[in-house]
Amino acid sequence: MIIRETIEPGAPFRPNRDAWWRQAAVYQVYPRSFADSNGDGIGDLAGVTERVPYLKALGIDAVWLSPFYPSALIDGGYDVDDHRAVDANLGTLSDFDDMVAALRSSGIRIIIDIVPNHTSNRHKWFREALDSPPGSLARERYLFRDGLGEHGRLPPADWTSIFGGSAWTAAGDGQWYLHYFAAEQPDLNWKNREVRDDFLRTLRFWADRGVNGFRIDVAHGLAKELPLELPSQAELDVMPRDGTHPLWDRDEVHDIYAEWRTVFNTYDPPRTAVAEAWVDPSRRVRYARAEGLGQAFNFDLLEADFEAESFRRIVTFNLDLAAQSGSSTTWVLSNHDVVRHATRYGLPPLAGRPDKQGREWLLSGGEVPILDSELGLRRALAATLFELALPGSSYLFQGEELGLHEVASLPPASRQDPVFYRNPGVDIGRDGCRIPMPWTRSGPSFGFSSQAAHLPQPASFGRLSVEVQGSDAGSTLSLYRSALALRQRLQCDESLEWLQTSADAVLMFRRQNGWTSVTNFGSSPVVLPVGEVLISSAPLEHGFLPGSTTAWLITSL
Repeated sequence: MIIRETIEPGAPFRPNRDAWWRQAAVYQVYPRSFADSNGDGIGDLAGVTERVPYLKALGIDAVWLSPFYPSALIDGGYDVDDHRAVDANLGTLSDFDDMVAALRSSGIRIIIDIVPNHTSNRHKWFREALDSPPGSLARERYLFRDGLGEHGRLPPADWTSIFGGSAWTAAGDGQWYLHYFAAEQPDLNWKNREVRDDFLRTLRFWADRGVNGFRIDVAHGLAKELPLELPSQAELDVMPRDGTHPLWDRDEVHDIYAEWRTVFNTYDPPRTAVAEAWVDPSRRVRYARAEGLGQAFNFDLLEADFEAESFRRIVTFNLDLAAQSGSSTTWVLSNHDVVRHATRYGLPPLAGRPDKQGREWLLSGGEVPILDSELGLRRALAATLFELALPGSSYLFQGEELGLHEVASLPPASRQDPVFYRNPGVDIGRDGCRIPMPWTRSGPSFGFSSQAAHLPQPASFGRLSVEVQGSDAGSTLSLYRSALALRQRLQCDESLEWLQTSADAVLMFRRQNGWTSVTNFGSSPVVLPVGEVLISSAPLEHGFLPGSTTAWLITSL
């Protein structure tokens, strides 16, 4: 790894303070697995506060905090009992305020998860709905329908939940309620004015406490139109691109976000938002418009093989989309829902197969196909350096800066993801990327807690810990720290120019202020352009860029 201390690639870039999010490096904290301050084996908000110096040294611009609300943890905290409170296992509102203050004092902003598609089944509204008769105002906050057959004993339709099993659960009186995730996550009725007003209060509640932005879970699912005669699952599986699907990506959802934007813009600077919207790319720009949420995730790199042409096509396409919306794009390689990219890149490529990356490997307990962990990490570092060189915002997932791999061989009794229980033998779930962070080389949970962690960590986590890597100039952690610091110093306008290369497996682009990123996606070394190397994801070889390596340079091109 090479770092040049004095960099003068062009005039200094001074972004508008209101637009800090456009090219931010955002670090996702999954709070229950980040740091435990009270020794109960579960991460908490005070643990995040204690680790703010680590986050500052890492060099991020913002923290995205996954759900910390009261929850039975049926779905990792995305089953929310109260959207304006803190889970007692994670702390208090005072702990939240202390965390925000500590982050702010270190120059780090905070984005929190908002979960508007559903509540938990323990939410006061849903308990009231079950205690109320069909047709009541309490039931109008959710999506109840009469069942079929004698006394409504059959579900209203054959719909399948995303987590497996029926998407309908009986209320016990002939009616059923819709839950497109777990049965403990009843879907809200966003045609109901009370629901809409309550979430406006929620947004103000957290913005008033210093929250800078919001990540909107299942942003494409709020607006629903359920006809009297419900379509079949086969009909639901057809996704039109005109905003008319009964459940997903309906045009009316943007009326909701226009109201949210009005709230966001009452603050100085305006609060930001980013949509988790799994929609056709042509529809993504609607979520990213300035009059709506302002930004939307693109998960295209996350779903791509480590292959030059795919990366180039994805980057070009998404920069074009960002220009259409007036927003900036987002880049993601790992998060709390997918196999870590260090592992994905060490497995055989998908090569166009309609399969979730890593599914077969996870189902085999990490045995088949064979994981090339060294190659996977090498490619992951090259891909990360490629990502950090791009215009737009980069989202990093806790632990990737340590080179953590997915943990496949968890005991069934330890698993927590409802996907594992609802889809046996089909989907192993997402617990493997949510294993608690290792902070020290030894201890009952490698410094995460004073006792065993809520999800078991493999023995290999000790040598990957912050304690071990922090003092090693050649470690993955040191590379991330250096790359993020360099990224801030090299920041410039949101554009790039693709440059011609001598090999199809090599991508090279130049940023506006005169520096260049070059990535060798192949296995054979290629000649580096003439120039001064600023950083590389792996050691260079006498003027050659090895396979699966990215370098940043100041060139004379």
